[in-house]
Order: sequence, then C-alpha cells, then structure tokens
Amino acid sequence: IIYDALMIWKPNVTVAAVAVRDGKHLLVEEKEDGKLVLNQPAGHLDEGESLLDAVVRETLEETAWHFVPEFLIGIYRWPYPEKNVTYLRFAFAGHVTGHEAGRTLDRGVVQAVWLTAQEIAREAARHRSPQVQRTLDDYLAGRRYPLDLLNEVI
Repeated sequence: IIYDALMIWKPNVTVAAVAVRDGKHLLVEEKEDGKLVLNQPAGHLDEGESLLDAVVRETLEETAWHFVPEFLIGIYRWPYPEKNVTYLRFAFAGHVTGHEAGRTLDRGVVQAVWLTAQEIAREAARHRSPQVQRTLDDYLAGRRYPLDLLNEVI
C-alpha cells in the first residue's frame, strides 16, 4: 500500500506546566472560540524543540513567569471531536523562578492567574479542555515521573 504523505494522521503534540506557589496554581485566562477559558500554561511543540524547552518557552510566553520543570506528571491523549483533532499532551510539574512584569503575553492570553485547586475545580465549566482538571488531579495525587524518562535521539 502506498500512502500519500498528506493523508497520514498525526496528533498535535503539546506541553503543559503545573507550577504551584503558596498553595496556588499558575493558570492562563485566554480567549478560545469567543469564550474566556482557563488552562495550564500550554502550547505546541515547535519543530526541532525538546519537550522541556517547549514547556519553558510556552510558560514564559503565556505567563511571563520563568518555569523550571522538575517532573513529568503524565502524557495525555485527548481527541477533540468538534475540531477533528487529537492532542498528545506532555504535562510537567515544576517551579517558577522569576517574573518579567510588563512582558507582552501571547496573542489570546488575557492574563496569568494564581488559583487554588478548589477554585480551579469550581471553574470546571471554563476549562479549555478536560485535560486541565485531569492534569491537576494527577498532580495532586502525587504522580511524578523523572525527566530522564524523556530522551532526545539526535
């Protein structure tokens, strides 16, 4: 069987950051499909970029906070039927080291917010996807995998 390169299905690879400070989690309030939604700082893996570099970059671009990944929380496959897209999300736990006040945030991002786990759960109707709560639940359950689980084969 010969496959046309344009017909091969591929998931959208994304990264997400879970950073906690003083009992509050760093989230992004952003516009998506005309709605104001909540998400962990997250975004797409760029060509040639490592997963760790991607989560550091996306967190800075979306929140103006410098993120240091410490653990992998999990890998999540989520088919988004309304858009006929499947996301493969790598979620990382870590800490922030500094904030660039006044930095312009990514297009669509309204603001970075710090919320407790209870506040995030109460806002479930505003979550950008079911991955937001699942990632948080896994983090709160103590799921932590070493970063050396990820390997760059160059």
